Amino acid sequence: MRQASVLRWICALAPLLAACSDSAGPDSGGVDLDALFARPTGGELAAVRADWSQRRIAVQGVREEFADAILLGLVPARLRVVSHVVDGVRHHGAIVTPNGAARGTLGVLLYAHGGDSGFSVDELSLLAAGLGDRADDFVVVAPSYRSETLRHASRTWRSEGEPSPWDRDVDDALALLRVAFQTEPAADSMRTGVVGLSRGGNVGMLMAVRDPRVSVTIEFFGPTDFFGDFAREVFTLALRDRAPDLPGLGYLNTRLIQPLRRGEITLAAARLEMLRRSAAYFAPGIARLQVHHGTADPIVPVSQAHSLDREMRAAGRAPPTYAFYLYNGGDHNPLTLPGSIERTAAFLGVIARPSLDN
Repeated sequence: MRQASVLRWICALAPLLAACSDSAGPDSGGVDLDALFARPTGGELAAVRADWSQRRIAVQGVREEFADAILLGLVPARLRVVSHVVDGVRHHGAIVTPNGAARGTLGVLLYAHGGDSGFSVDELSLLAAGLGDRADDFVVVAPSYRSETLRHASRTWRSEGEPSPWDRDVDDALALLRVAFQTEPAADSMRTGVVGLSRGGNVGMLMAVRDPRVSVTIEFFGPTDFFGDFAREVFTLALRDRAPDLPGLGYLNTRLIQPLRRGEITLAAARLEMLRRSAAYFAPGIARLQVHHGTADPIVPVSQAHSLDREMRAAGRAPPTYAFYLYNGGDHNPLTLPGSIERTAAFLGVIARPSLDN
C-alpha cells in the first residue's frame, strides 16, 4: 500500500525532522513552526466555536434522485439517494430504512466514511454485519463529502463544491442528517449516533461537538490533533515540497501550507484552520464517545488517539460515557481490532429500539 510505505518513511525520518524544525529557517520555508504548532489558546477555541455557531445549515432543494430495494446485512430495506443544497452547492447522500418500520421507532445512525475516494453503498455491509441483530433498529445515513462521488451498483452521483476535508465535511453530514429527520417518518432524531472511520472518525466527533442531537459517537482510527508531532512532521515535509500522499493532505498543502509559506495567509489564520479540524480539543464536550485505534496503524499513527485520550482524561471523562480501546498490532482496519465490532454494537444500545436498550 502506497500510503503505508509513505507513513513508515515519515516515521523513520521523525528524529531528523524534530531536530531540524525547531524554528523558522530555509527548511521550514520561513514559517515559525514552534508558533504554528503551539497548543491552541482559549481565545482560539472560542473563535472556532463562534464560527461554527454562525454557520446556517439549512436544508434546501431536497430531491430524491433514486430508490432501490437492498439488503442491510440480512435485513430487507429501502435505499434512497437524496440530494439537497448546502452552502449553495448540491450534495448527495444515502438513506437506508428497514422495511416495515413504524413512525418514530428507529434510531438514526450516520456512517462517516474514510479516505478521499467518495462513498459506495457497498461499504454499509460491514456496518450491518457489525450491528448484527440490531441492523433493523436504525435508519442508516451516509454522506458523500463535497466534490466526491456516491456510488451504488452501476450508478454514480457527484456532490458539487470544493473539497474541505474535516471542516465542511461536517456541514455536509449535518445537513444530510436534517434531510433524514425531515423526510424519513421512521426516524427518531432524539436517538442519533455516528460511526466514523479514519477521516470520518474526526468528522463524526466534530459533528457531535456541533450538534447535541448526536448522542453517541464511535471513532475508529481517525486524526484528532493537527497540532501534534505527526502533523508537524507532515507539514515540514510539505514545506520542503516533499508532501506525502496522504488523505486530505493535498487540500491542506494547496489551501493552507503553501499559502502560509508564501505569506498569503497569516499564521493566526492558519492555526484556526488547523483547529477547526482538531476534534481532540473539543471532544470532552461529546456526550458519549468510544474510540478504537491499533498500535501498528500505518496511516494514522496511534499518537493521534493518545492526543485525544489525554484531553478526555484531563477533562475527567471516564466510563461509561467515554471508552478508549487500544489494540496491540492492530492496523487501519476494524477487522484487525478484535472485539471492536462487538463493542460498537453494545455502545449503540442506547439509541437502538427501546426494547433492546442496555
